[in-house]
Amino acid sequence: MPQTDAKTISKQLRSGELQNIYYIYGADVSGVEKLTRKIITAAVGDNEEFALNRLPGKTLDPSELRDIMEMMPMMSEYNCILINDFNCEEQREDVIKRVIEALKEVPSQTVVIFNVTGFEIKTKYDGKAKCRVISDKNKKLAQAVAKSGAVVEFPLKTPAELAKDISASVSARGGSISLDNAKDLAERCLSDPLIIKNEIDKLCVYADGREITVEMLDSLVHRQSGITVFNLADAVASFDRRQAFDALDELMADKDNRGFVFANISNAFLDLYRVTLARQSGRGSDQVVQDFGYYSRAFAIERLYKNGRRISLKRLRECLRILRDTGELMNSTGGDEKIILEEMLTKMLMTKN
Repeated sequence: MPQTDAKTISKQLRSGELQNIYYIYGADVSGVEKLTRKIITAAVGDNEEFALNRLPGKTLDPSELRDIMEMMPMMSEYNCILINDFNCEEQREDVIKRVIEALKEVPSQTVVIFNVTGFEIKTKYDGKAKCRVISDKNKKLAQAVAKSGAVVEFPLKTPAELAKDISASVSARGGSISLDNAKDLAERCLSDPLIIKNEIDKLCVYADGREITVEMLDSLVHRQSGITVFNLADAVASFDRRQAFDALDELMADKDNRGFVFANISNAFLDLYRVTLARQSGRGSDQVVQDFGYYSRAFAIERLYKNGRRISLKRLRECLRILRDTGELMNSTGGDEKIILEEMLTKMLMTKN
């Protein structure tokens, strides 16, 4: 089966049709997780303890995969294998080849699910196929799965597509929101489903059954920036003064939430500190995501993990001290927040490894 969509797979599952191999990925991580859960439920029901095997993608052993594939189901119609975050960009060629060879012989009683929730798969638009296709080394695995299974991408939905989902979610909680305002909310959240969910929870509590208005959005919803605080942290780590100040200018464009901007910058550097400590203790970015529940920011954590190699722990601690002092200054004086934050950024860029 060539690359398909979630609706087609969901329809197949409702009719009792299961593929033997699935490859599920995309920027909409919550969508990836939901479809994965549906397939597991269809394959093993409530017998996960006996019929579901979870294998970490980073350390996947092709021989072990073959052995588990050959196992007969226990208390279930299918033997199900979930492989999370097998990244061909980081695997040896011989491992990739052996995994692909194993997938040519998946027994009829086995369902193998590859899902990606902790790293970004690069895609591009294929004019001939009229769809997005994988453009990095993970394309090899996806093509192998497509020959006898199903490949599903979960891209972020557009604001217009999300508007109906938002309206339905608000309605289910006893409130209401116009499609225009729902689209506005999606745009403010950069179409991130997890951020949108959190904002809906907050807005519904505040509205208490009333219609969610533009005034409520302006008062309660922080507009996410295209240049994130993670870009700013990257820029400081690499001594990139121009990128750092460009990022700060973009963040400070939201003049009504400058204290919120500082809080997010502080959180980004705390994230970088955690990532740096994890690396020094031999743990990967996926472990940071698991330990601190960073599922909605997994891609950003992965980027910090890679780029953070340029900043020493000593320098990072100095940046945290500067952040601490800046927070005290903002809370104790009536100075211009932008000037204070620009001075803070200058001090960070002057620290030395």
